[in-house]
Amino acid sequence: MTSPGTPVLFVHGLWLHANSWQPWLDRFNGEGYAASAPGWPGDSPSVELARANPEQVAGVGIDAAVDHYAGIIATLPAKPILVGHSFGGLIVEKLLGRNLGAAAVAIDAAPIKGVLNLPVSALRVASIALRNPANRKRAVSLTPAQFRYGFGNAVSEAESAELYERWTVPSPGRPLFEAAIANFTPKSPAQVDTSNAERGPLLLIAGGADHTVPPAITRSTLKLYRKSPAVTDYREFAGRGHSLTIDSGWAEIADAVLTWLKAQDR
Repeated sequence: MTSPGTPVLFVHGLWLHANSWQPWLDRFNGEGYAASAPGWPGDSPSVELARANPEQVAGVGIDAAVDHYAGIIATLPAKPILVGHSFGGLIVEKLLGRNLGAAAVAIDAAPIKGVLNLPVSALRVASIALRNPANRKRAVSLTPAQFRYGFGNAVSEAESAELYERWTVPSPGRPLFEAAIANFTPKSPAQVDTSNAERGPLLLIAGGADHTVPPAITRSTLKLYRKSPAVTDYREFAGRGHSLTIDSGWAEIADAVLTWLKAQDR
């Protein structure tokens, strides 16, 4: 059974503002959890301010984000349930591997070190930042067309445009560079302790039509956890793209997460 007020920490990925989690916060708080969605280091409190001040997040990397959330976790009354999307999924995997979460759900998570299967569509999205080495120290924005391909390909053009206007923000390019060279870097920030036998349960979720993190990446991530006896589950949602946490079908994903957490007695 869920203890009253069990903390839940939501972690966003690149190009979406933390406030995009608000429907999830409402749903989880309504189920008796104590949910919050703090932003990355340097994040502005609103979409408008984030767009006006992109330099505040320029240069933020994976380690800085992980340490930032570890500091927040240290202030909580209990280990939280961790829910992350895209690079937020990678972050919650790292936090869970460090035993800082009671459980974790990584939704369309960015590839961790050891994932070798990188489909062309994923490389196309990453190239938005990677094509210019200077972007490692910059904040990078998406155009509506880039968002449509990377996030909104599985929804209508009108919905993709609405989501773009409502939630997109400039994000640091550095995490994309760190992930791109992870398999060639001995102490990569994208390294996750996948062999930890003492960690809490993990659910990996994939969108079947995701261009940014195709299911092949998530399935490859799942294989890296084979050495751990801890619970690692996989769920794929057919026809869903990278916008699955914010588009009109978000509730299906949220309900699946809640059902899984209850099955894990979390």
